[in-house]
Amino acid sequence: MEITVKQVQGRVPVTVLQTHGDLDASNYRDLITRAKEIYDGGARDILLDMSDTPLMASSGLVALHSVAMLLRGEEPPNLEEGMAAYRAAFADLDRGFEEHFKLLNPQPLVNKTLEMTGFNNILEVHTILETAIASF
Repeated sequence: MEITVKQVQGRVPVTVLQTHGDLDASNYRDLITRAKEIYDGGARDILLDMSDTPLMASSGLVALHSVAMLLRGEEPPNLEEGMAAYRAAFADLDRGFEEHFKLLNPQPLVNKTLEMTGFNNILEVHTILETAIASF
């Protein structure tokens, strides 16, 4: 999976990460690492463009949750703890929408995963870039 990054100015600066390829166990840590790098560089609002990500495995949910925690100023779960990190992702499902992390154009299988797991209740999903940027 490749990850591209660009800055877009809305009401606030928004960093758009775009994933290219499946998000799965072979690369979910790459997304977390990249998000941490841009967070450490000052980014506080991230839009994840998933328009070129046809499939997301359960490890992708851990990555999404970890990025959300990072943007809340919290320490993401220890990925070496395996299932504990996965369970932690589901412990946050009653928090409401994340303020600083949103999704753009998840593909049908990714969207189905978000709906089946309830992640669509914590991550705002947009289909239009301009609307997504304005939502921050």
